[in-house]
Formats: sequence, C-alpha cells, structure tokens
Amino acid sequence: MIVSRNDRVVVQGITGRQGTFWTEKMIAYGTRVVAGVNPKRAGEPCCGVPVFASVRDAARELGGADVAVMFIPPAAALGAARDAIEAGVRLLVVLTEHIPAQDVMRMHALAGAAGCRIVGPNTAGLVTPGVAFVGIMPAFNERVFRPGNIGVISRSGSLGTLMCLKLVNGGYGQSAFIGIGGDPMLGTTTTDALRALEADARTAGVVLVGEIGGSMEESAAEVIATMRKPVVSFIAGRASPPGKKMGHAGAIVMGSRGSYASKRRALEAAGVRVVDTPAAVAEALELPRA
Repeated sequence: MIVSRNDRVVVQGITGRQGTFWTEKMIAYGTRVVAGVNPKRAGEPCCGVPVFASVRDAARELGGADVAVMFIPPAAALGAARDAIEAGVRLLVVLTEHIPAQDVMRMHALAGAAGCRIVGPNTAGLVTPGVAFVGIMPAFNERVFRPGNIGVISRSGSLGTLMCLKLVNGGYGQSAFIGIGGDPMLGTTTTDALRALEADARTAGVVLVGEIGGSMEESAAEVIATMRKPVVSFIAGRASPPGKKMGHAGAIVMGSRGSYASKRRALEAAGVRVVDTPAAVAEALELPRA
C-alpha cells in the first residue's frame, strides 16, 4: 500500500472533471499513470495517456497494471471494482463515498478472493513524498508534504493534511501517507497500515490520526505494543457529544468502546504518546529530523 514510482496506475473515470484534474497532478508529480478508463471514450487520449473501455482492456494491451484508482460515482463503484480486480491489479484505491453497504461487502469479498488490497472506500489516497501519489491529497504542496522518515495514517484526508503540515512545520518529512478512509467497512485497517509502516525501511516513526467511533484504534493498540518504531497519536472528537455520529460514516460510538477516552486509554497503555492538538505532534516524536 506504499506506492512506488514503478507502479503502473490506471485511472477509472479519467475523463471526468475530478479525474482529469487529479490525473494531471499525479503525472506531474511523477506517478506512472499508464491509462485511463471510460467505456464511452475508449480510443481517445486524455492527460497524455490512452483511454480504454475497461481496466481489463488496458492491462491486456499494456502488459498489466498494478494500481487502479476510482473516480467513479457510488452506483457504478461495484462494477468498476470488479473490473479492476479481474484485471489483476494488486491495489485498488477507492475514493468513492456513499457506496451502498451491500456493494461494499461484495467488493471486499471479490478483492479478498483475488488477493487484491482495497484502500477505502472514502479514502483521500496514498502519498509517497517525492516519489508518487494516488488519489486527491496535495502531495505537490511542499508546505504539506516533503520526503522524510515519518509514516502518517489517517481516516480523514483533511485531518491527514493538517497533520502533515504540522510535521513539516516541525522540521519533519513523511516516508508515506496512508489514508485508510472513512467508511465503516474498510479494505485496509489501521492495523494493516501500522504493519506496513513497521516493515518499511524508510519509516522511523509513525503518526496515527485517530477519530472517535469504531474500534480500530483499540485493536491497533495490541499491534503497537509489539512494534519497534515509536507511535504518536492525535484523536479527533474529544469534545463530541455521546451517541452521535460525527463526520465519517464509521465515526459512531457504541457504548464505551469507540469513545475518545477508550481509544486514548488503549493507545497510552501500548506506549503511544497521545497529543491534545496536531500542533504538538512534532515535539512529541523526539526523532531525528530527516
């Protein structure tokens, strides 16, 4: 889930306004976008790459594809995911939100059977600063992203952007940003992302941007307790009223588990330094700037 410069990326929905805008940004940054998909525009070029009727057609013509990213409306998301999975991509970045729950479950089942990893739904994407990005994060803004040694995990794109900005202001850069997404049923969990960063040689420490709701941070605490790399966390939602869904579809507290207090307690017990504001994260890391 850490994208490289060699990954062959196919953009589903490339000819739409958002698809075109972000494809141009990805290519300019160095991402290896090899094709786009729009069944109605097959055979036409867009953003300097060929457009195919399907990811399967693109992979067959170009000798394979590694990553697909979806700029696709919710009703068409399952079909687009099936196309990418059947084309043999190893990573599917699902930017789409509000996908019907049954479609999300089917999407995950298809990906699991094929050995394809889904990031999302409702993710802002992935960034490897100075190398490549896939999605809608401002990797090209040097005030927010610069190469370094801190891995960042976030459900939220906006909170993740703020955290990356505070890291750069504090003299750090990022080894990778992993936006796991805000859907209740995610293909990549906080625990999955932590394991990837623990195994990444460029990452010296991890910043975990948590939110109230769900139990991913509590579950992740068990993995963090076994990690060699230090983890600092900020948890959004400390002042939220109990029993309310706040922001993301997955941000709902059930009983005590999923609350701010429960998450903070579990993370601190695992040795995580939990900060009260994003501005405090750089000081809490206590790692060499790189």
